[in-house]
Amino acid sequence: MNSVTAVAPVITAANDALRRDFPSKPFAIRHKLVGHPLLTLPRIAALAAELPRDLIEYNSGKVAISQDPDAIPSVDLDPVEVVKSIETAGAWMVLKRIENSPEYRKLLEDTLLSVARARGFNSLLDAGFEQVEGFLFVSSPNSTTPFHLDSEDNFFVHIHGEKFFTILDNTDRSIVDDDEIERSMTKHRNLKYDESFAPRGKEFHLFEGDGCYVPYQWPHWVRTAGFYSISMAITWKTREVRRLNDLHFFNSMLRGIGLPQQPPGKRPVRDALKLAFYRGVTATIKPLRSSMAMRRVLRRVALGKRANYYLKGREL
Repeated sequence: MNSVTAVAPVITAANDALRRDFPSKPFAIRHKLVGHPLLTLPRIAALAAELPRDLIEYNSGKVAISQDPDAIPSVDLDPVEVVKSIETAGAWMVLKRIENSPEYRKLLEDTLLSVARARGFNSLLDAGFEQVEGFLFVSSPNSTTPFHLDSEDNFFVHIHGEKFFTILDNTDRSIVDDDEIERSMTKHRNLKYDESFAPRGKEFHLFEGDGCYVPYQWPHWVRTAGFYSISMAITWKTREVRRLNDLHFFNSMLRGIGLPQQPPGKRPVRDALKLAFYRGVTATIKPLRSSMAMRRVLRRVALGKRANYYLKGREL
């Protein structure tokens, strides 16, 4: 391996967990992003005004761990007002794909580059950090993010307030089976949670400067304490993760027209054929995704009539 330029890491982990457990197991991290000017409420409010509306999702924070997606209470404020009044709004919000802003993209990439170099790599690509994306969360006091899983790896960094982040093992199919994984990734992310799962969860108690690593598809739920919170998910997709995601989405589409499918990995040859066809089709429609209206149409065609649920009737 070539020599690597020394740089003070923005993200660190105790007991060499970054080398021992990454990327297969969750572990606690520390970071140096508290007080960063891009991660303050005024700047986040400005970002909420800049982002396309379909990259912003918010609702009441008073929800159950096992929340019915069809019964999520809404918040009757616009996105900027939610951020400005987050201490009292009783809301949960995520600003998606913040890398669309050049300033935030640099923050995400610089943070991950410090991790890559700490692991002995010269670049993000060398370290497998591809398709870097960011998600900013602002939550009112005593809010809950329901049980769900995500389609990428994630360094979750906590910036303000107090938060409890509980992660469960994604290899335990008695918690989330293959059908639920596909549905969560392609329809609505919320999963069914049973209190019997609690002893199997790993809870991270986060304060400012804390965080955790969340591996691909490990289900989790989150709650805030008595202060408003700001957190950020720094995510990426490896080539293998992109392959699995594409197969999950294509399987869901085929299932939607009455063609049951085996989960990825069960039939490798068939997986390869499906992947080639799916990627060929998606490559032809990729230019259309620059339009927000067309993104809504494509989501509806690919994922069903509820694919744009988070817009809640706004700008539909």
